[in-house]
Amino acid sequence: MQVSNDSPLVRDGKTIVLAHDHGLEHGPKQFSGVEERLDPTEAFDMATHDAVTALAVGKGLTETYYPSYDDDVNLLAKLNGGSDLWMGEPYSPQNWSVEYAAELGADAIGYTIYPGVNKEPEMFEDFRPVQEQAREHGLPIAMWSYPRGQAIKEHRDRDTIAYAARIALELGADFAKVKYPRSQDAMAHAVDAAAGTNVLLSGGSKTSDREFLELVASCIDAGVSGLAVGRNVWQRDDPYAILDKLEAVVFEEASADEVL
Repeated sequence: MQVSNDSPLVRDGKTIVLAHDHGLEHGPKQFSGVEERLDPTEAFDMATHDAVTALAVGKGLTETYYPSYDDDVNLLAKLNGGSDLWMGEPYSPQNWSVEYAAELGADAIGYTIYPGVNKEPEMFEDFRPVQEQAREHGLPIAMWSYPRGQAIKEHRDRDTIAYAARIALELGADFAKVKYPRSQDAMAHAVDAAAGTNVLLSGGSKTSDREFLELVASCIDAGVSGLAVGRNVWQRDDPYAILDKLEAVVFEEASADEVL
């Protein structure tokens, strides 16, 4: 389904998702140096910034904190996730339903798939009812499409990332969140492979302001529709300053030099 500008995740054809599922996926260690942000209200406050078109969080944070922000924050309900304590091949179990997310006020659905793992068939099958139920509720779907597994030697290979973006299209997602494939040309290839599905850059681990903004600007030039970013915002001393800069780069197509 082509995402229109009427979608709550889209502003002027672009998207910035603030991702805050790290407490489940990576644990409290991700908050080292910014321990005050173990309090989820910090992230919900950041999500009220004009640059942010949606906040991606799981069930527990939605139940507890979203009712206080539902007028100011678009909710991307992340329906599945696993912990870093799991030692097997990546697998992301679903822990709440589309119906419950819609009941809590979700504006969109998020779901992780790991193409290439041993349980890929089960993950594809798990996604099918999620995708169909999201359609029934009129909710756009963002797929975290992250190739993993023993058969994949290079997770950020040009063809691997393009394949990840294509899988999101083929399985019926409206957005494909993918890792950076190490070059602007390779990212443009992933955008082409995704066709009608909007490609979002995965923000990844925290880097310097310049390195991060140059990466985002390069990907916008390559045709991505925006990004889903967590640590490169909320791990910074001044997250609102980087959101100001991201707003200019993504929505106004400013260069890193211009905003710095």
